[in-house]
Amino acid sequence: METNNSQKLTNITFEKIVDIIIRLAVLFFLLGWCISILRPFVLILAWAAVIAIAIYPLYATFLRMFGNRKILVLVVLAVLMLSILIVPSWLVTDSLFGEISHLRELHSQGQLVIPPPGENTASWPAIAKPLLDFWKLASENLQSAMMQYSSQLKAAGTWFVAAVAGIGMGILQFVVSIIIAVVLLAYAASVGQAATKIFIKFAGKDGENFASTTVTTVRSVVKGILGVAVIQAAMAGLGFSIAGVPYAALWTVGCLFFAIIQVGAGPIAIPIAIYMFSYTDTLTAVLLAIWLAITLISDNILKPLLLGRGAPAPMLVVFLGAIGGFITSGFLGLFLGAVVLTIGYKLFMIWLDSSQKENLTIE
Repeated sequence: METNNSQKLTNITFEKIVDIIIRLAVLFFLLGWCISILRPFVLILAWAAVIAIAIYPLYATFLRMFGNRKILVLVVLAVLMLSILIVPSWLVTDSLFGEISHLRELHSQGQLVIPPPGENTASWPAIAKPLLDFWKLASENLQSAMMQYSSQLKAAGTWFVAAVAGIGMGILQFVVSIIIAVVLLAYAASVGQAATKIFIKFAGKDGENFASTTVTTVRSVVKGILGVAVIQAAMAGLGFSIAGVPYAALWTVGCLFFAIIQVGAGPIAIPIAIYMFSYTDTLTAVLLAIWLAITLISDNILKPLLLGRGAPAPMLVVFLGAIGGFITSGFLGLFLGAVVLTIGYKLFMIWLDSSQKENLTIE
């Protein structure tokens, strides 16, 4: 009798295990299928969520201003954001491709692409002599200068062409993300409740804290890091254009890149300011140097104003997020990577703090 009962229990247990395995297999299959379907849209959807979270306070303000006319507010926000994105992006991209085409044309015709060092460079310190020698060689015989660093220039050129080609796709992804963000704002209440439920499902009692931290971090990063980077790049680009810096659009994109990864626009702005003293008249060079110095200093003024209560994460986290996002996901990843890694860092730190508190309570 006992043998029959134990056999029945074994059969029941085996059936339950098989049933659980089949259910898990079907669940993982469906999840994998859904992920594969959504994979092309993950970046766009994630950035749309970031935009929606970041501009929600502005959306709420506009609702009060326009008497709770939701559709009108959504249309105004969409037009405003698309204008802010498309107009400067079109100008920079058009100028960038025009300058690259002009550079290629000059090179194919055998004309000087790089102007020679000016007379003012004669007073530069001796440490700059190798740079001046290479500069002079490049201005006289660009092909010979390129041969000295052919492997490095080839690798850099391949990377640069791919990066420039990705800018257009990145801008298109930005446009689609803005449209989706506006749709999310239209259902902000229900989307917010659903997101909070998801956090609670995964994090339990700390879910609401995780959700509020995510929202706060997104707004801090978008305003205090990405916003400051865009402002700095715009200021530098304005100075380059007015001063007549060659290939101003290219240097502006470089300033934006370095500003987002928290290095600042200095690696681009400082060499250009030095170069302009040998390229143009002294007054223009001095005014540009002053303007670029103001641009670099503005970082210390804008960040405290926009970040509020301190930085959302260490600079290294933002740096790795921006660089990693750019390498894996292109132009859009440059922005999204900094946001996502910062969110992960903040949530991880909260989880560590909660674990320590639980351990102390148990003891």
